[in-house]
Amino acid sequence: MTKEMPSLRCIIATLFIALLLPPGSFPATTLSPSFYDETCPTVFSIIRGIIEQALLSDPRIGASLLRLHFHDCFVNGCDASILLDNSANIESEKEAAPNNNSARGFEVVDAMKIALEFECPGIVSCADILAIAAQEAVNLAGGPSWLVLLGRRDSTTANRTLANLAIPAAFETLDVLKSKFAAVGLNTSTDLVALSGAHTFGRAQCTIVIERLYNFNGTGKADPTLNATYLETLRKVCPQGGNGSVLLNLDPTTPNTFDGNYYTNLQAQEGLLQSDQELFSTSGADTIEIVERFSSNQIVFFESFVVSMLKMGNISPVTGTEGEIRLSCRRVHMDYTSSNKWSSS
Repeated sequence: MTKEMPSLRCIIATLFIALLLPPGSFPATTLSPSFYDETCPTVFSIIRGIIEQALLSDPRIGASLLRLHFHDCFVNGCDASILLDNSANIESEKEAAPNNNSARGFEVVDAMKIALEFECPGIVSCADILAIAAQEAVNLAGGPSWLVLLGRRDSTTANRTLANLAIPAAFETLDVLKSKFAAVGLNTSTDLVALSGAHTFGRAQCTIVIERLYNFNGTGKADPTLNATYLETLRKVCPQGGNGSVLLNLDPTTPNTFDGNYYTNLQAQEGLLQSDQELFSTSGADTIEIVERFSSNQIVFFESFVVSMLKMGNISPVTGTEGEIRLSCRRVHMDYTSSNKWSSS
């Protein structure tokens, strides 16, 4: 078995781990992997097909879709609030600092919703679309697969203020990262390190790291935890006063593949984001041993990532008769029907 391809045994083992977790590890919900088996059995193939098509022209899209699911779940739970546009009643989370001009993939989610409304009208929530898209994106990039727990409904509101406070940021210390994970019920060791491993693919803009390269913490110098050779490479791409929107690979070794190289990079002091390098370079941190374990055994990383994704996907889901199934992921039902009436008139 190659390093890049997860074994079936790995995937099955992870599912058993998730099922055998102690009571209270997951919130009590009605989420189920078979939720759409009768009402929309093609939901996975539709979403996967749209991602495959998008990847032909945009190799970043898988990482972007996974990031949408992360940023959604950290704000009032996994309820698709991140997808809502501004309206008379909604202050969009898209304009919160962690998302503004960086969160992307919304048009691909729109395409998924349109296709699913044609195939299974009024059935699949936008929150579940994000959860499925995250799993399919990881698997298409060479990562593991898992049984996504489904049955979420969509929120009828957004929370930009909380988005500004709750979403982990690229420039934060390990203590701050730990506090944000703890606040949503994730543990501050394995969950933190495993979910940070999502940065094994995707890109970040120069503007996110520029202070780290030239004026770390106001010192006028680079972050001392950066490998000197890597620092010079980054400075060539991101010169002072240069174009802040230029993209950098989060993983300089295998930028489009979901693998364990992210952790090897941290050991070499080549974590692009401060928040990544903090996991390995913070003296005495309990996360160091986990980075080392994941670096040496990709299957163990995959197993832990799946368990942590299942836990994250269960953060305060809207279920039962709460919330709604949006007709458009960008608008709550009331705004959607009102705009359609206006257009018709």
